[in-house]
Amino acid sequence: MNTRVDHGNSVTQSLAQIGACGLFLLRILAAIPLSLRHVRETVRQLWFVGAMSLTIIMVCGLFVGMVLGLQLYHVLAIFGGTSASGSVVALAIYRELGPVVTALLFAGRAGTSMTAEIGLMRATDQIAAMEMMAVDPIAYVATPRFLAGLIAMPLLCCVFCAMGIFGGHLVGVNWLGVDNGTFWSNMTSSVDVWQDVINGVIWKSTAFGAVVSLIAVFQGYTTPPTSEGVAYATTRTVVASSIAILSLDFVLTAFLM
Repeated sequence: MNTRVDHGNSVTQSLAQIGACGLFLLRILAAIPLSLRHVRETVRQLWFVGAMSLTIIMVCGLFVGMVLGLQLYHVLAIFGGTSASGSVVALAIYRELGPVVTALLFAGRAGTSMTAEIGLMRATDQIAAMEMMAVDPIAYVATPRFLAGLIAMPLLCCVFCAMGIFGGHLVGVNWLGVDNGTFWSNMTSSVDVWQDVINGVIWKSTAFGAVVSLIAVFQGYTTPPTSEGVAYATTRTVVASSIAILSLDFVLTAFLM
C-alpha cells in the first residue's frame, strides 16, 4: 500500500514538474522582447555554451565517425558492400547520431553549467536583488541562456556531423583502403538535403537545444537556495535532459522521416 502511494506521489510530482516547466517556457517566450535590451548578455552566453563546447564536440564527433566507419566496414564486407560505407556513415550521423550525441554532450557540458550558475545566483540572493532593483530576472538571466542554447545547438550539431564524416573518411579511405571517389560519390548520391540534413540535423538539433536549455534554466531557476539544492538540480538536469532527448528523438523520427 505504501509503495503504491509512493509511486502515485512520484508520478504526480513528475507531472507537476512538467506543467511548471511548460509555464516557465511561456514566461521565457513572453520576456524575449524585453531581453533584447540585454543582447550583450545573450552573446556572452552564446560564447559560453557554444564556443566553449567546441572542443568536446569536435573530439567526440571525430571518434564517433571513426568507430562507426570501422564497425560498418567489417559488417558491409560480409555482403561485399564496402563501397557503401560512406553512405551508411553519413546517413547514420545525419539522421540519428549527430543530433542525439551532440544533444547529450551539450546537456552534460553546457546544460549543467547553466543550471549550476543560475542555482548559485539563487543561493546567493542575486536573483532576489534583481527583483528588488526592478530588473526582471527572467529577461536578464533565463531568456538569454535559453536563446543561446537554442542558437548554439544546431551549429554544434553541424560541427559534430562534419567531424564525424571526416573521421569515417579517415578510417574508410586512409586506413581500410576504400576508394576515395567511391566513398564520396555514394555519399552524395544517397544523402537527401531535405530529409537528412534539414529534418535530421537542423530540426532535431533545434528541438533538442530548446528542450535542454529549457530544462537547464528551469532547474537552476527553481532550485532551493542551498548548496545541496544546486547539486540535486544539476543532476536532475542531466537525467531529465537525457530522457527528453531520447524520447523526443523517437517522436521526431516518426513524424519527420
